[in-house]
Amino acid sequence: MKIAILTLFPQMFESVFTASILGRARAQGLLDVETVDIRPFSDKKHKNTDDYPFGGGAGMVMTAQPIGDALRHVRSRGVAGPCVYLSPKGRPLTQDIVRELAGEESLVLLCGHYEGVDQRVIDLMVDREISLGDFVLTGGELAAMVLTDAVARYIPGVLGSGESAQEESFSEGLLEYPHYTRPRVYEGLEVPDVLLSGDHAKISAWRREQSLLMTARLRPDLLHNAELTEKERRFLGEMEQPRHAEPADPEQPPACE
Repeated sequence: MKIAILTLFPQMFESVFTASILGRARAQGLLDVETVDIRPFSDKKHKNTDDYPFGGGAGMVMTAQPIGDALRHVRSRGVAGPCVYLSPKGRPLTQDIVRELAGEESLVLLCGHYEGVDQRVIDLMVDREISLGDFVLTGGELAAMVLTDAVARYIPGVLGSGESAQEESFSEGLLEYPHYTRPRVYEGLEVPDVLLSGDHAKISAWRREQSLLMTARLRPDLLHNAELTEKERRFLGEMEQPRHAEPADPEQPPACE
């Protein structure tokens, strides 16, 4: 996959794309990431890329001309995929969107800065606006790094195991099950026996159950759209009951006695 990133600060990406999984993916030719500095494309004498907003207001706005010329430069080099503008006004990034973008042969990521970009850039050049969430960053560079990392994990060969991306959190609408490694006992806490049993069916069932419990505890909102069996729904319902049960009467004897 080819990803071209249009930015005013290409130096921000140097260490991110040369280390760890992304660095190996690039070295193996699985991922081609190019950072394109927007500033040299400015037709202004001093290579300005921003100006005051019409109508007044705080901050500066990135001008359309250098962005448009930078994008045309990228297109001329064969990067034909959708242009994604990283913006706090965009659609929140989800694993489904990541999977969808990973199916493209190439992507262009546009990093905004200051108060954002001239609206005509969005109207004429942008295919999708994506946000990391309901908060504001200084620029789109960090968001572009996050999106690139998330998309790269779906490129065959990047993770080493074909099942890794499929088993991660959100891949089935649930959070991922907990992981354990050596030692078997750490500060009094033991690895669950089922994980040492060698019984793959039991391990799979335990992991599914833990995913359900983890999601119910940390992200219950995800359960509304998760694909659950009737048995799993009953299981979650039983887990909810103790939290909503009436407090016991201290003068009433236990029912099991």
